[in-house]
Amino acid sequence: MITGAGGALGRAVVQAFADRGDAVTAIVRREVAGLPLAVRQIAAGDLNDPAGARSALDAAAAALGGGIDALIHLVGGFEWSTVEQSRPELWRQLFSDNVETTLGTIQAALPWIGDGGAILCVGAASAQPAGAGMAPYATAKSGVARIVEALAAELKPRNIRVNAILPAIIDTPRNRADMPDADSSDWTSPAAIADVALFLASAQARAISGALIPVTHNG
Repeated sequence: MITGAGGALGRAVVQAFADRGDAVTAIVRREVAGLPLAVRQIAAGDLNDPAGARSALDAAAAALGGGIDALIHLVGGFEWSTVEQSRPELWRQLFSDNVETTLGTIQAALPWIGDGGAILCVGAASAQPAGAGMAPYATAKSGVARIVEALAAELKPRNIRVNAILPAIIDTPRNRADMPDADSSDWTSPAAIADVALFLASAQARAISGALIPVTHNG
């Protein structure tokens, strides 16, 4: 089950799991073109709303036959702002976009995740340390990291592994348009990040849980 499947990273992750032959449900804002035909798309509203998250996750689990082996949660939000110029509303919005969506999604998914399953979230390499203009976003992503660490300990008796990947700048059309003068040669490709997601959801990563893994090299 993959949330945020309509974005550039989400599409790459969906494609990677579908190419491996996994049964995949893609949770999207609205149905998107270009995903593999075998992938069932589930339209969802704001995953920070517990009722909305439960409705979407229940539908996705039903499409998978009533159980989930891996949850890949890619939904989040970003905005650059200095501390001096930031508005309280921005901090609350980024907390909602990142922390509350992670919490709502995981809580809704847990009844469907079998023992030995995997949960993967997306943090940010920029969260520690945070650079200029990154405090609101880094604070929110730090919250995601703490959820991952605590949940890994809480789910250890069920052998459910919980990890987070920490990308830097992802090489997407949106980022290239937003930063036309930046050197994109060191940005990480969505396909490279998808490969890491594949590994962390696989049995080969059975010894890894509670990890915050930088994914920052040029892929």
